[in-house]
Amino acid sequence: MVKEFTVPAGTSLAVTVLSNLGSETSQVEDVVKGSLAKPIVIDGTTVAPQGAEVRGVVSDAKKSGRVKGKASLGIAFDRLTVRGETLRMQTAPVVLEAQDKKSDDVKKGGLGAGLGAVVGGIAGGGSGAAIGAVAGGAGTVLATKGREVEVPAGTVVNVLLQSPLTLKVTLKQ
Repeated sequence: MVKEFTVPAGTSLAVTVLSNLGSETSQVEDVVKGSLAKPIVIDGTTVAPQGAEVRGVVSDAKKSGRVKGKASLGIAFDRLTVRGETLRMQTAPVVLEAQDKKSDDVKKGGLGAGLGAVVGGIAGGGSGAAIGAVAGGAGTVLATKGREVEVPAGTVVNVLLQSPLTLKVTLKQ
């Protein structure tokens, strides 16, 4: 029996980034590969297993400027492949910013070497609806190098679905 499950908008998905990304090296529209770090479970049913392929793009990449301007890197995911079926999805972009000063890095140890992560534009709410995102791992997965943003492969980011995602699951009888 095949049953449809809908993952509601606003659901947080933990995604392991499988690409090496950086504000200095990545370009807008570069493909970002990832996988689900945790399964998506609805009413006790795993609708998307851990490790399911996730794909997206770099939505923003700014190198740090000499006079002003922090380095930043934005990523958004738009596809999820489950059991051979590729589904379109829309996540809010995750924007990672380098801090202004090296001294700030120590103060913000909770996100690794001083990076702020912001999820913007939740469900059409615009930049005012920003919600903090969590960068997973041991607190050092995101780093600033010369005030640039680097996201090494293996970094876990939490992204929010901006629209519902419907998945079909074959249930055992």
